[in-house]
Amino acid sequence: MTSDLSDPRADHDPLLNAKEVAAWLGVTEDWVWDHSTRRAPFLPAIWLSDGALRFRRNRIAEFIDDRERLSAKRRKRR
Repeated sequence: MTSDLSDPRADHDPLLNAKEVAAWLGVTEDWVWDHSTRRAPFLPAIWLSDGALRFRRNRIAEFIDDRERLSAKRRKRR
């Protein structure tokens, strides 16, 4: 299997760092780290090396969608 640096998915799904994810979600970087390093993490993360944590943009968007669906379900139960 060869690596193709011209993979079109790379242009559409950039990797984000914890600071960028925190800004997008409107939370602190500590919250992002906490929710991506748990035994059962909420945020899907990629460990590149010791201390280098990255996130796929589309997976964070899926996380937001999932949270939105859960919130809607909770509102309906009330």
